[in-house]
Amino acid sequence: MKCPEPPDTPAAWRGAALGLLACCAAVYAAAAADLWLRARSAYLEGEKHLDWHRGPHLKAAHFDEVFSGKAAVLRGEREAGSLTDAAYEAKLKLLKLERDRAVEESSLKYAHAWFQTAVELFSPPESRWVKLSRLKMAETRELWKAELRAKKIPFQDYMLE
Repeated sequence: MKCPEPPDTPAAWRGAALGLLACCAAVYAAAAADLWLRARSAYLEGEKHLDWHRGPHLKAAHFDEVFSGKAAVLRGEREAGSLTDAAYEAKLKLLKLERDRAVEESSLKYAHAWFQTAVELFSPPESRWVKLSRLKMAETRELWKAELRAKKIPFQDYMLE
């Protein structure tokens, strides 16, 4: 079988070039849309943690709900006989420790990390979400510093990067 000959007419070359440009534009648009969506997701996650800082009861309710779901799974395993009572109690105790640690963890630290992620990993393009994250990142860094000072935790600025 013989390979087809390349087109000789300028119109054929023009069509191939336009097709190639269209493919490049589609790939660029898909990449830009992906970065835009990822930046939005990171920004919204940062906002969630910032809301948890403003309303700690929201954070506690979230992790209580997560704990309840995991505890229900453990109860089901125990009732099915795949977990002994001792193993159930040990795993339940571990779940409680995980919940308590998550509730005590600094929401500002995570908010700052999510805003920083949006700024550093998902730009360019400089989307609306990246711009908002850049503003919130500076705000949360100052709030986080104040929180660390209030808890008398020593830190240097480079540690918060």
